[in-house]
Order: sequence, then structure tokens, then C-alpha cells
Amino acid sequence: MADSSAKKAPKLPIPGRRNILITSALPYVNNVPHLGNIIGCVLSADVFARYCRLRGYNTIYMCGTDEYGTATETKAMEEKCSPKEICDKYHAIHRDVYEWFDISFDKFGRTSAPQQTEVCQAIFHKLLDNKWLSENTMQQLYCDTCQRFLADRLVEGTCPTLDCNYDSARGDQCEKCGKLLNPTELKDPKCKVCHSTPRIRDTDHLFLELPLLREKLEEYINTMSVAGSWSQNAIQATNAWLKEGLRPRCITRDLKWGVPVPHEKYKDKVFYVWFDAPIGYISITACYTPEWEQWWKNPDNVELYQFMGKDNVPFHTVMFPSTLLGTGERWTMMKTISVTEYLNYESVDEGDRSEMKKVGVFVASSATLATASPDPYASNSPSKKVRFSLSLPPRSGSSRQARLIPLGSGGPCAGQLADQYIPPVPGGKFSKSKGIGVFGNDAKDTKIPTEVWRYYLLTNRPEHAEAMSDGLWHYMASKVGKTLNRAGYGSIIPDASNPQSQQLTKYLGEKVGKLVDQYMDAMEKVKLKQGLKIAMSISSEGNAYLQESQFWKLYKEDPSSCAIVMKTSAGIVYLLACLLEPFMPSFSVEVLRQLNLPLEANLSFCDENGETDKAKRPWDFLPPGHHIGKPEPLFKELKDEDVESFRMRFAGSQAERIVKAETDANKVAEQLKATKITGNAKKQQNKPSGNTKAKTAETEISVSKLDVRVGLIKKVQKHPDADSLYVEEIDVGEESPRTVVSGLVKYIPLEEMQNRKVCVLCNLKPVTMRGIKSHAMVLAASNDDHTKVELVDPPSSAAVGERVTFPGYSGEPDGILSAKSKVWEKVQVDLQSNSELVACYKDVPFTTSVGVCKVSSIANGAIR
Repeated sequence: MADSSAKKAPKLPIPGRRNILITSALPYVNNVPHLGNIIGCVLSADVFARYCRLRGYNTIYMCGTDEYGTATETKAMEEKCSPKEICDKYHAIHRDVYEWFDISFDKFGRTSAPQQTEVCQAIFHKLLDNKWLSENTMQQLYCDTCQRFLADRLVEGTCPTLDCNYDSARGDQCEKCGKLLNPTELKDPKCKVCHSTPRIRDTDHLFLELPLLREKLEEYINTMSVAGSWSQNAIQATNAWLKEGLRPRCITRDLKWGVPVPHEKYKDKVFYVWFDAPIGYISITACYTPEWEQWWKNPDNVELYQFMGKDNVPFHTVMFPSTLLGTGERWTMMKTISVTEYLNYESVDEGDRSEMKKVGVFVASSATLATASPDPYASNSPSKKVRFSLSLPPRSGSSRQARLIPLGSGGPCAGQLADQYIPPVPGGKFSKSKGIGVFGNDAKDTKIPTEVWRYYLLTNRPEHAEAMSDGLWHYMASKVGKTLNRAGYGSIIPDASNPQSQQLTKYLGEKVGKLVDQYMDAMEKVKLKQGLKIAMSISSEGNAYLQESQFWKLYKEDPSSCAIVMKTSAGIVYLLACLLEPFMPSFSVEVLRQLNLPLEANLSFCDENGETDKAKRPWDFLPPGHHIGKPEPLFKELKDEDVESFRMRFAGSQAERIVKAETDANKVAEQLKATKITGNAKKQQNKPSGNTKAKTAETEISVSKLDVRVGLIKKVQKHPDADSLYVEEIDVGEESPRTVVSGLVKYIPLEEMQNRKVCVLCNLKPVTMRGIKSHAMVLAASNDDHTKVELVDPPSSAAVGERVTFPGYSGEPDGILSAKSKVWEKVQVDLQSNSELVACYKDVPFTTSVGVCKVSSIANGAIR
């Protein structure tokens, strides 16, 4: 869940324990969060928070939406509503996106909460009493057309920095070179509201005297940057500010939407967003627990870790610490800052893609217990090192043969992750304000599982300089591939005596133990990408161990040694579930389920004292006699045509995508218009004749006889007696859901069927399929050779139970389609997806009140 505070009592620091307070930069509510926001702030912080919990540290993770300031007022003007309505709308969107990404906040709050005003004004009074604030008259841009002073983000112009000259620099900061600006410094400034040229006027404001706080600030920086191992990019950004010389910083703005300044002279102003926004970390904690001071005024017992993008660094290393130091109180100051570079929106060339396609890393085939005969695929290329999946031999009396399935061999490995990847799209730096990038809702709409997105973003986490070896959206190789098949003889973990007597197993334990130490060292230093890489290298060690052990020979020649290999391999799978949980929590949950371990159990590779010696004994993780669960595929293949579809779908900015969507909608409208004209023409031409029977037959086979509705799959599971069938419970707008049996198992993963809207044919005669009666049919499109099948998707906002219509064809559906007249068979031949992926009868779209129904990528496919 995105916010676990609703389920559990608030945590407070515990004496004698490591108490970790984690924050991520508060995302602004001027748009849907994009992937750069997610990896730079919330996802990185989530990984570290999960790691800390895995180690048994007393940890809370605080975040929320930053809701005050110019950007909110600007967005409200654009959408013709109030700032509060904008905040309510986008806070909910952010919350839902983060929940989908499995972000484990302890509290996801809002800076518009009353606690923000209370804490912010209290800090202000302390600064005022301690004489760290000054008054000054400053020149500010004033728009005569709008009749208002223009705050920073209501102005855009050309950056004045030498060799930059970026022509879309904001009034507070240039996004290109990162320099902080005053609006009056911009060349050729323009009002963002009316685009007229503003003029300069005098206005009085309050300033935080950073020069007077410099000595306290530098003492803090010099101490904590060493103790907290600040990253080089954080140190460089901070030193650049100090080297340039600290100046008094204005903390008030001529706005209405914000925390009011509690001062008579400035009562019509609000606090500058970068004064009050970092205070949001504190106020959100105050929303989490009234005893928030135990976290924020407890520097001896609490360690503060903060995550952000590089453009936010000075505000967290200079402005926010100066604000807290100026109060004279003992605040919990930031110990470690984790900074990401910009996430770029770029492509990868075909050579890189081809090379990446070869990569495959074994995750959990080591948990599989199966039989043993040489793999016929492997024998075709004896000189190659083969990555494989396996299943262990049954107990005795079975004639089944085991197989090693090479990755990408095309062999019958039901669960291998074959070529799962994310496509490249050209673009540039992600920008939420400019609508550039792949956004959180876009990721969700791809139906690519959450754990794949998390894994890909984290492997490409831009921790250092901006160059990225892999472009965003480029090929996601099968890193977490190979499934759990069956573990144990007959799915039972075997007993294994004296495993360390087997040299290969002893060596594996030592190697894995060292890698776990390296993993912890990387994670403690918040080197998340390195930690993930080390965890994945353990999967490679497990793969090599299995190959080198030649377990298929051991099973026949040395059963006791084979048992050691199998028990150790199953332990490696559990260990990987632990190590990968911070990165891909839903993956770890699925591994636990397939290992038949309780999902509520706490994953841990440490003992009760936090020691990791047991990682050197992977054979001890799972007890002998443990029966593992039913193996199922972990990932599905993403084909080239899917990639191209995503490439086209997410190309350009949000504005450009809207234009494209409107163009597509106009095409459909023209198509519908043409359809109506054709239908009228037919009516005029078809004058009454004596051929009454022919006319009746034509009426009987009209598509209007079909009762096609928008349905919602409420529950889905595999048919207990048929491997190729799903059994679904589908809400079609009736009192109770209908039971539907569909032959979609080999084409559509179970997780993609859950809670999905579909088009359902509701008036076929019920038919019993392997003992279960099916009361409807889910409509899907297939390609020519029926190797690919996709569901027909109604618009996401279509109402459940709404009838799907075909403009130009009127009439009520039959109660039950006549089998004798073969209505369905005759209509079905004209159901297809067109070249624009719209589901059609002849050339007429499947239509709902909110739009047409489509398929994902199959053009000109048959629908049945």
C-alpha cells in the first residue's frame, strides 16, 4: 500500500535501536508524476526504507504532495478551477500512481494540511525572535494586464548565464544549467498567463539572512557530509553555493495560495514555497503522530536520510538546514543525502538492443526439483555456456524426464522470462511542468507488471553524471528470468546431511556470504543500483552452481549429494527473495507463495541480532520436508510489435499526445459519420420487394442481435481440470457476476486478467466446459496464425454493464442467440480489428458512450 499508517499504530524512536527517518522530495501537484520523479525521489527512498525494515531497523518513510505556490495557481488558471480543487485532484492521482508502484510510505500527506501552517509559522516566529530575518525592498516584475506581481514561476525568459541562454528558464531557476535566478535577471521576460512583457516595481519582503548563518551552516556541512558520506554531486552543488557567496534569501511571495505570513505588515503575503516546502517533511510527520518531535527533535537517536533529484540539493543542504539552525533548537538534521541525476528520455540504437537481448540471468530455477536427462537443446551447441531452468526428479516410481531449458531457446519452459523489455522513445530530459516523459499513469496503462518497471528504473538509476549507458524505454532483457518449477523430490525439500562436506556447496556458501556482505555495504551507503547488481550476481552464482553440480547425474549416481544441491538451491531462491524485496516486493511475495511460505512472514537473511552468517549456509533457509507450492510463470514475453506500439503511443510531449488523440478521435467520428450515411443509403435503396424471406434472413443476422456489454473481471483463476482455461467471475451490470470460461491461459497472464474491463458477449447459449458452465464469452482478437491473442478493451471510463453498440445498426438483442440460425457464426466473420486497432463489425466500431473499443497491437485481426 502507498500509505501503511492507516493499518498500524505510529512508530516512535526506540532507545538502543537504529531509528531511521526517511524522506523523499515532495512531488509538486502540477501534473501526474513521471518516471524521473519516481526513480529520483519516491522509488529510491522506498527501496532504502524496505532495506532498513529488512535489517530490522526502526524505520519510517515520510512523503506527500507539495501543494502551495505559483505552480498550483498557474495550473488552476489553466484548468479553470480553484487551487484547492487542483490539489485535491492531483494528490489523489499521485497517491494512486505510487500505490501502483508499491511505494511503502508510512505517511503520504499534504502540505495544505493545518499542521503545515502551525509548524511553519512556529519556525518563522523563532527565526524572527532570533533576529535571523530582515526586511528589504526588492524589485519584482509586475504585469499590468493581469494587475498583479508575478511570482517566480509565473515568468519565463532567457537564462542570463553565460553559454546557457536557455529560452524557457523559469523565474526561480534555469532547468538547463541549474542556476538559481531572480525573475528580474531573465532576459526578455514574459508573463506565463497573458504572455505580455511585465515591468519592474518595488515591493517589500522578508529575507532569511544566510550570510549571518554561514558559520553554523558550514560547521554542519563539514561534519555531516563526512559522517553521512554525501555523494559527490551533492557536495559539488553545495560548494557551488558557498563559493558563490551566500546572500539573504527572500522567504515571502505576493500570492494568495500558501501559508500566510503571521506578521501585520506582510499579512497579505504567503511564505515562499522553498521556505515552507521542506518544512512539509516535519508537518507530514506531525500528521502521522502528534509526538512528531520524538523524530524531528532527537538528533542523538534518529538518523535522517533524504532523497531527491540534483536540482533540489541546495535547498536541502543550505536553505533548510539554515532555517532549522536559525531556530536555536536541537533538530534532527539530515545525515545522508541521496541524489539522482536527471532521467533522460532517449532511444537506444539497434546494436545495443541486439546485444541486450542476449542477456539472461537465472533467478530461481535453483528452487526447481525435477528429473535429469541431458537437455536436447543444450546438446546442439556444446561449446556454449547454457542458462537454464530445471525441474527436480519426483520421488521414486516416476518415468518423467527432467530437462534443462536454455534461455531464449524456444523450448517448452512455461515460466521463463523471455525477452521482457521496455521500448525506447526519443525525447530529452523528463519535465513534469513541460509534459515531457513517460508518466506514472502511462506505465500503469502498459499493463507491464509493477516489479518490471521498478527493476528497470532501478537498474538505470542515474546516480552519477548524466550520461546513461542505457536509454529509458530501451530493451529490458530477461534479468529476472527462469521460473520456479518444482522444488524437492515430488515438490518436497529433501533432507541433506553434512552439506559442507561437498566442496562445491561449501564454496558456494562462502561466495554467497561475501556477496551478501558487499550487498549490505552498498545498501548502507545508499548505492542502490550497486546493491541490485550484487543481488543479481547471486542468482548467477546459483545458476553456475547448478550447472557445475551436474545434478542430473548426481540424482542417479549419488542421491545424497543431489539432495544437498537441491536443498541449497532452494535456499538460494529464498535468499534472493529477501535481497530483492526492496527492489521488487511483489516479485518476492510471488516467490514466497510459490515456495509455499506464509506471506505475512518477515523476510530476513539475518538472525535476531542482525548477523548475516546464515547467508553463508543457504542450505539451512528451508527445512527438510517442506512442501513447496504450485509453480507459475513470473513474467511474460513482450514482443517487438508491442514495443513499437508503445513507442508510438508515448512519443512526444503530453500536449502532442493530446493532439494525436484528438486527431484519432476525429477520424473515428468521420468514420461513424460515413457509416450513418451508408446505412441511410442502404435504407433508401432497399425498397420493399417480394423477397420477404431474404429480408427476414438479413434481419436475423444483424449485429444488433448480439448482446455485447462492458464487463469487469472481478475474480479469475485457472480451471481446476484444464490447463488452458481460465474461470472468471465477470460483472456485466446484473445482480450477480456471470461465470465465464475462456481459453486464454497461454496468451494472457493471470495478473493481466484481474480487475480488467472487457467486452463480453452475453447472449450465447450457456455451455459446460470441463465441468464448469460458461454463461458468456469474452471477446478477443487474434492474428492470422493464432499465435497472439489480445482482449478487446472498452474505454477505461466506460460504465460496467453498458451495451456496446454499432452505429447504423439498431434493434434489441436476442435473449439467447439462435443456434439453429447460426447468428453468431454469421456475424463473427465480419468482426475484426482495423489498421487503427479499433474493434469493428465490418467498418463500424464497437462503440460505447465514452468512445470506441480497441485492441493493443493486433491490426486486422479476427475477433471471436
